[in-house]
Amino acid sequence: MKRFLLSSLLVALSTLVLYSGLPRTTRVHAQAEEQNEKASAELKVKEATGAGDQLVQVIVQPKVPWDNTLDTTIQTFGGNDVKQFQNFGVSAVTLSVDAAVSLAARDDIAYVSLNRSVTALGHVSYTTGADLATRTANMEGDERLDGTGIGIAVLDSGIDTTHRSFLSRGNLLRVVASQDFTGEGRTDDPYGHGTHVAALAAGNGRISNRLYVGIAPNADIINLRVLNSEGVGTTASVLAALDWVMTNRSTFNIRVVNVSLGMAAVDSYRNDPICRAVRRLVDAGVVVVTAAGNNGFDGTNKVYGHIHSPGNEPSAITVGASNTRGTDSRADDVVTSYSSRGPTRSYWTDNAGTRHYDNLIKPDLVAPGNRLISAEAHDNLIVTQHPELDAGVSGNDARSMMYLSGSSMSAPIAAGAAALMLQTNPTLTPNLVKTLLMYTSQPLAGFNMFEQGAGEINVAGAVQLANLVRQDLTASAALGDSLLIAAEIPEPSSSIAGYTFNWSRGIITNFTYASGSDLISRYQLIYGTGRLLSDGVITGDGVITGDRSMLSDGVITGDQVTVSAGHMIGDGVPLLSVSSLFCNTNVLIEGGVLGDGVITGDGVITGDGVITGDGVITGDAALL
Repeated sequence: MKRFLLSSLLVALSTLVLYSGLPRTTRVHAQAEEQNEKASAELKVKEATGAGDQLVQVIVQPKVPWDNTLDTTIQTFGGNDVKQFQNFGVSAVTLSVDAAVSLAARDDIAYVSLNRSVTALGHVSYTTGADLATRTANMEGDERLDGTGIGIAVLDSGIDTTHRSFLSRGNLLRVVASQDFTGEGRTDDPYGHGTHVAALAAGNGRISNRLYVGIAPNADIINLRVLNSEGVGTTASVLAALDWVMTNRSTFNIRVVNVSLGMAAVDSYRNDPICRAVRRLVDAGVVVVTAAGNNGFDGTNKVYGHIHSPGNEPSAITVGASNTRGTDSRADDVVTSYSSRGPTRSYWTDNAGTRHYDNLIKPDLVAPGNRLISAEAHDNLIVTQHPELDAGVSGNDARSMMYLSGSSMSAPIAAGAAALMLQTNPTLTPNLVKTLLMYTSQPLAGFNMFEQGAGEINVAGAVQLANLVRQDLTASAALGDSLLIAAEIPEPSSSIAGYTFNWSRGIITNFTYASGSDLISRYQLIYGTGRLLSDGVITGDGVITGDRSMLSDGVITGDQVTVSAGHMIGDGVPLLSVSSLFCNTNVLIEGGVLGDGVITGDGVITGDGVITGDGVITGDAALL
């Protein structure tokens, strides 16, 4: 088992892993013992700037199950318009800022945060390997690998169900359920974002002879409208949609949720109500795919630390945007300039006022997201304001297509890939889906892990492995059991569009990287539901090492974290040399926590305490 000092890893990440200086096990304990800032940063700012009387809607997370006592408490604090969520044990409440802060101080309250506003943030099937996966899948009889029977819930601005992209092979509408959570009483798509996203995941390709087919073209689509006619929603609307998924997931076989929207990740994922809801869904067996964000460039420099919420949630599959440069070949693919980079900058605050950052390596992978052509909703606001985004494919409203860019477009590609994997192997857990997507991804030369995660999505490779994973594994499977039905491990490479590349052969595990063929040849306990992939990595006493009760001996942890163009870090690398790989300056330290500052020659770390207005949740459609 390879291992090295945590301090070496942190310096090697060259000011990007904004670490508090405590071992992770100590930090988790410290949070439980020391945290007293149970009111979110935005509420504290409002209170400090004299807005204490302002009425706001907040999300209240109790420490105990919600009951009549809490209802009475809310009334005592002047709260009204209480909305409860059946599966998550939280409520949306309207009350004054001062009352919200005072409420947070109670022993029976865990956290109070603003009900933030939410706005929408080539030949895709060929270059991602989806076409190859469809042709080579081992399906029986008349079955096709196209997502049939798998439900993908799309949380977005609605779907134009009159568009021909959403018909089944039998000409039936594949949007099998629609719900509005915006209060506008409609489930179509006057904004235009959701239709484009849904078709990237599951468009049928009937237009232009499959030129713009989605990744899982016969999957069922569940339309959950959380963004209004102007592309804006709230934390509460997203929570309500996730709550609906939890209740109805079996009815519609919802195995995948796509969330191409987000907000500034201020609260730690431990406190963020949407992150906590995502975790509940993943623990229940639902794959949740989120967009990384679109804040990776400030016009001059690369910007680090702007992964959106809920993309900062460890259990989610967080997807950044790559640029195929308009070619099918993957030889020239790069990470887009605007794709949000890690590390995650959400934090919790201890009783001394010190911020403790989550510091996770995100995104988990990247997928094509630049100038993608997909379904255009009739008379939508985006194209009305930017007519140049119409792709000129058809004058028929039911067949119109449009351009959009951003990780909002990348996320549904991963969601569609997950649907194909689950069709070929319905027993896969969300953690196995995530593992196989990362393990088979293509590392892009010149980009570090805070930009691309494990690499660019390889649908063909992920489906190939999904098809080989045993379907008789249960929750009682032992560590080290054979994971594959075949004794021989497949060649770790793929050839797509005439270009052959090696797989990453590793996975992101929160703070570091795990690699080794055992990740796909032997069952790891971290693949079970109710766990995180990072559970097998223990950080303590300054050492990162694999926990052999969770990971087999053949898994290497704390090794080969990419920190700059073409460079890896591993055992025995001198601290000074590793630091210089990423920047030409010393580590920036502020009271033991790496803080905001310029990284010479590479980019800028921002987001330390940055609060945008009332915490607007922004999506990431880039009008490029």
